[in-house]
Amino acid sequence: MKITKSSRHSKITGDFAERLVLYWFSKHGFECALVDHVGLDIIARNPHNQEVMGISVKSRSRNTGTDGSSLNIANDNLEKLDAACQAFNCKPYFALVVDEADSITAFILTKAHLVSLFPPGKAVISWKMRKTNIAQYEIDPEIKTFKFLTATGNWWDK
Repeated sequence: MKITKSSRHSKITGDFAERLVLYWFSKHGFECALVDHVGLDIIARNPHNQEVMGISVKSRSRNTGTDGSSLNIANDNLEKLDAACQAFNCKPYFALVVDEADSITAFILTKAHLVSLFPPGKAVISWKMRKTNIAQYEIDPEIKTFKFLTATGNWWDK
């Protein structure tokens, strides 16, 4: 069944993804804060190595039938994140959150690792979401992941 999303769904998706990542970090002992700065969404201190992370959260909500579509990150996001991390003396990271079919998956990795996996194209970095890519991400020690399985129960019909 195709779902018609609200006119503000992209904005709501972005806000949700930022807070989901913030929650997950907090739940796992990271001191963290949501920030409103160009190129930067979250600042977090990793309790395992004391590293201060500057995190840009990118998210997409996919319709049924578009599962496996890449999440594209505009190249200018790289420079914006670098500038913000320089200002706040933190290491640049990306958190990529994808809602598709019956799951919401988050991938957290350094900007450097993202660029090493997918060098920027003319305008974007294309984070691949095919099953084979996801299987590789899950075994890559430089990519941290978490996933929620979703199911809609009793809900309104058309």
